[in-house]
Amino acid sequence: MTLRTFLLGACSALAFAGMASAETLTIATVNNGDMIRMQKLTDDFKAKNPGIDLEWVTLEENVLRQKVTTDIATKGGQYDVLTIGTYEVPIWAKQGWLLPLDNLGANYDVDDLLPAIRSGLTVDGKLYAAPFYGESSMVMYRKDLFDAAGLKMPDAPTWDFIADAARKVTNKDKEIYGICLRGKAGWGENMAFLTAMSNSFGARWFDEKWKPQFDQPEWKDTLDFYVKLMKDAGPPGASSNGFNENLALFQTGKCGMWIDATVAASFVADPKQSQVADKVGFALAPDKGLGKRGNWLWAWSLAVPAGSQKVEAAEKFVAWATSKEYTNLVAEKEGWLNAPPGTRKSLYVNADYQKAASFAKMTLDSINSADPTKPTVKPVPYVGVQFVAIPEFQGIGTAVGQQFSAALAGQISVDQALKSAQQLATREMTKAGYIK
Repeated sequence: MTLRTFLLGACSALAFAGMASAETLTIATVNNGDMIRMQKLTDDFKAKNPGIDLEWVTLEENVLRQKVTTDIATKGGQYDVLTIGTYEVPIWAKQGWLLPLDNLGANYDVDDLLPAIRSGLTVDGKLYAAPFYGESSMVMYRKDLFDAAGLKMPDAPTWDFIADAARKVTNKDKEIYGICLRGKAGWGENMAFLTAMSNSFGARWFDEKWKPQFDQPEWKDTLDFYVKLMKDAGPPGASSNGFNENLALFQTGKCGMWIDATVAASFVADPKQSQVADKVGFALAPDKGLGKRGNWLWAWSLAVPAGSQKVEAAEKFVAWATSKEYTNLVAEKEGWLNAPPGTRKSLYVNADYQKAASFAKMTLDSINSADPTKPTVKPVPYVGVQFVAIPEFQGIGTAVGQQFSAALAGQISVDQALKSAQQLATREMTKAGYIK
């Protein structure tokens, strides 16, 4: 063997060894703005972890949920890091589908996580997902349109005030709609909004014996109010609008009000992204005087499925993306206004963030006021504000959401939608053994 042949062989072996040692993490995530930003900032992660490559699977919310649920339930092993929500974490952890996040590093400071958010991601004292951002919901509104209509938004409005104001600021000739609300079918799309709204109207999904409650007057009041309000003051095609569609409508000046996730505040208040950034005000989610506001509690979080073969690398990524250092990185590159909200106590005592984010206190108050253990006016056997924390809810919630979306589109009546919801929920809950 010549020296040249030997050296070439040695170089090839080294190159192969280098290739073999590099790990590629496949990360499933949702196409929301904060996650898109995270992908743009991953050069920082790669610089700190040169042996780890990243492959992204970025999907619309309903599609992400479907694919991730199918993969983890069948132990497909397609993904190493999952973006999942507060609904899935405790259910999947109890099924043994997620790994506890025991090795996030000495500097991670898990005690800095907001208690309301952390508790929803913890099972038997162990953290099974790390929150990337946390949220409740609130009212975002156009101060200029309110001023022109002679209206003043209270810090804690009622649904009756919201409905009256929405109709007064609507100008369909100018494509300005008084209110934009979710209508796209999905347990985490229109049903997240409508479940939280129904809580404030005194409604509940199930009574103490797990009997569905869509045949009760509180649900009729909720859905009647919603459909009529959207017909009078909502945008056309609202039954196709979810979070991202309404965000685009609000940012382009077409909505007088939008009641949705508090995480949207930074996008609507950012002059680089929003045409109405200097005109936006914020208020708590509305109530009906029954002691519950129509606000939810959620965190989009990163978790490691039990089937991953790359656990150490996956935990490194999760720790990086949900750390204080990542928050500082976003602030450095994009400004404090765009720091991922709703996860860490330290953010809400940070003077720079408070100065940049006029919505910071409203966000924190909304998160802290949502109570997953007592989400409704009447007693219920379940936990969860805008969802019911049982495995069957994903299917039932989406099926009910399809009925309610059809009612919003005018394809069926409110009464028909509620009757169908009652029948399908009763059938599924009986089949699952909840109703004896």
